[in-house]
Formats: sequence, C-alpha cells, structure tokens
Amino acid sequence: MWDAVRHLGAERIGHGIAAARDPELMAYLREHDIALEVCPTSNACTRSVPSLAEHPLPQLVAAGVPVTVNSDDPPMFSTTLNNEYQVAAELLDLDEGGVAELARQAVRYSFLDAADKTTVVAEIDEYLQTFARRAPATNSSIAQNHR
Repeated sequence: MWDAVRHLGAERIGHGIAAARDPELMAYLREHDIALEVCPTSNACTRSVPSLAEHPLPQLVAAGVPVTVNSDDPPMFSTTLNNEYQVAAELLDLDEGGVAELARQAVRYSFLDAADKTTVVAEIDEYLQTFARRAPATNSSIAQNHR
C-alpha cells in the first residue's frame, strides 16, 4: 500500500484492511484523506480476517481512516451492498444515522462529479429523514469520527 499511495498517487485503496496493522500507514491515510474500500464479507470468506467479528473496520474507523463499505463480488460471496452495510453497522454499533454517514462518505470518495455527488447525498439525507420519522436514533459515531 505504501507504494500505491506514495509513488502511484492512489486516492482510494481496495481491500486495504491490512493497513490496520500499520499505525504509520493509518495515520498517512487519514492525513492524506485516502479512503479504504472495505468489503467485510469478502474479507471473511477469503480468510483475510478470521471472522466478521474480528474484522478491523472498527480499528480503522477509530484511527480516523476514511472507509467506504463495498460488496466486492455479491454472487461469489453471497452478499449484497445492503448486507455489507448491516455488517458494518453491527461492527461499528451504528444506528441509521451512522449508516447514512457511511453512505455519504462513499459518495464523497467516489469518482462522481460534484453535481452528482450533491444529488446522491441529498437522496441519502431524504431517505434518512423518512426513516428517522419511523425509528428512534441510537448511535451515529461514524459521523463523529469523520468530520
């Protein structure tokens, strides 16, 4: 990963969870605003992590590393993007506001143009407002870690 960020100018790193083993790399990713594309189910299925419960997503978020939640190859890993957000919500103890912040973060680190990013974030916010009218809030710590 060091070569990718220092020499190739990577703006995002796919499957970069090994960064959790390198505090200096996590600091670099945070300071240079380089997001990791995290695919929890894929990581567990490929044995990159021993289990979902031992996934380093909480450690990465606690270190302030920008992350996006992704599904990798849904048919191969029998998952969906919704399921990956559910896994992330459980790992991070997030409510719907925290999950919405993860979705906003994915948009921020996407390669969409600014106008499309604004449109998608507005859709996320609209959905959250509708959802929030039906369910009480509990925890949205992801927003506190990535602002």
